[in-house]
Amino acid sequence: MELTLFNEVVIHTLSKINKGCISLFKLDQHLSTEIIERVKGLNTTLISDALGCTGSMDYKIKPVATGMRVIGTALTVSLRPGDNLFLHQAIYSGQEGYVLVVDGKGHTSNAYLGELMAGAAKAMGLEGIVIDGLVRDKEALSELNFPIFAKGFIPNGPLKDGPGEINIPISCGGVSVHPGDLIVGDEDGVVVVPREKINDTLTKAEKKLGYEEQRLETIQEYERKRQQGVEGGSIQPPWLKVKMESYGL
Repeated sequence: MELTLFNEVVIHTLSKINKGCISLFKLDQHLSTEIIERVKGLNTTLISDALGCTGSMDYKIKPVATGMRVIGTALTVSLRPGDNLFLHQAIYSGQEGYVLVVDGKGHTSNAYLGELMAGAAKAMGLEGIVIDGLVRDKEALSELNFPIFAKGFIPNGPLKDGPGEINIPISCGGVSVHPGDLIVGDEDGVVVVPREKINDTLTKAEKKLGYEEQRLETIQEYERKRQQGVEGGSIQPPWLKVKMESYGL
């Protein structure tokens, strides 16, 4: 079946239980360029702090190669353990600005994708893939220059029978993900920002960035003076003194 105009994609559900069922979704939740540009100046640690030290996926979900970073709008996929049929469909339904976030149920006996699928996702313009599961073709994925975050590698390939679902609320790496949420991934892991919290979260993260930059300057200046034999001053943050006073210290 052809993809229709205006980003409408008809997905045939191949479930043996619901055979013949058709679901329709629109890729119309693309986050604004302004939001994406703001996120580029931040990292996952700042964003998680702004969320109250929450929002991070399982620590095992990491980039498949050093230096990978992904920012985009969540396009979600739910898979049957060890089966990637609906991941194929999601890739060929994708477009620029979207990150595929895949609930692979933490399955670790089969890889959900390899070089060919990753290459197709890149060709479609997707920003990256985050998957709660394993992948394969490590060397090729490392050289593809396409962000993929997964739990590890295994040679075993997947089944292609379904069932599955696309663009529905899922859980990935222990975190709830809804279509349209903000996805940010870097060397430290992957953070999910609920769509309704994006502006507030980014404002808090930007404020924290400003504080950390000033704090780092203070620390570096103190070290320079210490090395020069100049005494005086303190780098102990005010909040620490307040906290420790409650313990009588």
